Amino acid sequence: MIQPSALPRALPGYEQIKRYWDHHHAGYIAKILPGEYYVTRHDEILTTVVGSCISACIRDSVNGIGGMNHFMLPTHVACKNKWEYTNVSVASRYGSFAMEHMINEILKYGGNRRNLEVKLFGGGRIMQNMANIGQKNIEFIKNYIQTEGLTLLAEDLGDIYPRKILYYPVNGRVRVKKLRSMEQSVLVRENAYRRNLEKQPLAGDVDLF
Repeated sequence: MIQPSALPRALPGYEQIKRYWDHHHAGYIAKILPGEYYVTRHDEILTTVVGSCISACIRDSVNGIGGMNHFMLPTHVACKNKWEYTNVSVASRYGSFAMEHMINEILKYGGNRRNLEVKLFGGGRIMQNMANIGQKNIEFIKNYIQTEGLTLLAEDLGDIYPRKILYYPVNGRVRVKKLRSMEQSVLVRENAYRRNLEKQPLAGDVDLF
């Protein structure tokens, strides 16, 4: 397939996301890193690699607008070296923030909440000698989907492998490749992301439209 003449214009606020033409997949790709999310109305492929993190792929199945995020909950709250499961905990609030921010963006650019469909990936236990961060992320996201009444169409969660995800918001297609050999770059990125979360707890609240 011949490359189109121009990269589709990103929605306002997403100019920092790395996007490029990929000859192998014959399409424009937006690469989502830990802590990022991206929403598009174009025929683009959204991709990320998750280990213990979660990636939620969400779209309006009628209007074809959708997005992908990549997040992890902090592993401790304030000075407590443990998980907190209360409605006001920083960990839960961070996960809600990661989800609600992207959902709000989908609604802002023409999506309708009743048309939203969700697919979930990640939460792997990629390092046996570490706390099972992936399982905590899975518990959070499954509870969040149920509480918010969102439609969950598919999931590939847990196990011990990192995953490479390709998501097509226009039609909802997802391709997942489990990486059988640990890629050091995955671990390095997620560890750096986790440390940053612990140093900079979330402030403020997000409300769904």
